[in-house]
Amino acid sequence: MTTIQAKATNWDKEHIALTFWKQNVAQMWTEDEFKPSKDITSWKSLSKDEQEVYIKVLSGLAGLDTTQAAEGMPLIQFHYPHPLWSSVFSFMGMMENIHHKSYTHIFTTLIDRKETEYYLEEWVPANKYLNKKTTLIAKYYRALLKEEVSDEELYMAMVASVFLESFLFYSGFYYPLLLSGQGKMIASGEIIRKIILDESIHGVGVGIAAQDIYNTFDEETKKRLKKEMMELFDALYFNECEYTASLYDSIGLTEDVIRYIQYNGNKALMNLGHDVVFNPDPFNPIVENGLNTETKNHDFFSTKGDGYVLSLNNKDLRDKDFDFNNVESYEISKKFLNH
Repeated sequence: MTTIQAKATNWDKEHIALTFWKQNVAQMWTEDEFKPSKDITSWKSLSKDEQEVYIKVLSGLAGLDTTQAAEGMPLIQFHYPHPLWSSVFSFMGMMENIHHKSYTHIFTTLIDRKETEYYLEEWVPANKYLNKKTTLIAKYYRALLKEEVSDEELYMAMVASVFLESFLFYSGFYYPLLLSGQGKMIASGEIIRKIILDESIHGVGVGIAAQDIYNTFDEETKKRLKKEMMELFDALYFNECEYTASLYDSIGLTEDVIRYIQYNGNKALMNLGHDVVFNPDPFNPIVENGLNTETKNHDFFSTKGDGYVLSLNNKDLRDKDFDFNNVESYEISKKFLNH
């Protein structure tokens, strides 16, 4: 029998992964802490086309989160060489499960069970654009389905992960942000904001860890991997434009969503330490405002948004609690959202 060496993680180290661990824990949440039932009146005020777009974009997001939770984070975690980063990736994977469960949580309020089953179990698997996204991304994840992988294989899987979390999600995030910024679907929009804050940290964290691997390669290898990275980026972008048109043409938002996609495509490349490729025109300021932590009230003890219902971290107040000049977790949150 082959001996497998025992390992134990030492957390008593100074390492950037600890910052990401602390921030992920600080803003941990579950879908039960929010009540989308508050949106029923708002939901009924939307047109049939608007309702359909809303459900479809959330269904697509649920599909991406399912892939990330089941394949992306577990495989990257298993193979990444630094144990602290591996622990962070494990936590991120757990949150991806909460994310895709959250979409069903919203659906149970807005639509009946048969419709939920149709969109999540039939529409998503049949959608050619979602299938192409999944195929392009999961190709790199499934290359890690073995005991030993090369640094190049791990790096490209992490590139795919950053593209998924910092780039591909945002065609789906656009509409909930727009509606909540207009005073509609606010409770559901608060769940989306929590997911966006998580995904922002995930993209930055995985990107930083990926750069550590990339920086070990020689120049020829870097050049080859960058070429492969940009080929993947281009394929995802053109598919994303077609997916966006298929969703948003009916309500006249396609062009603005594509500008938003370009903005986030640039962010994904920056998270990986590469130059941006788009110079997009400004997108709807309501959507941009929805990404700004300063536009919402936050409970600094729990790091929950203003739609938060259940307080989990009750503490006695002290005078110094009202000095917000050094609220570390809040400042970190702002940094990640604006990265």
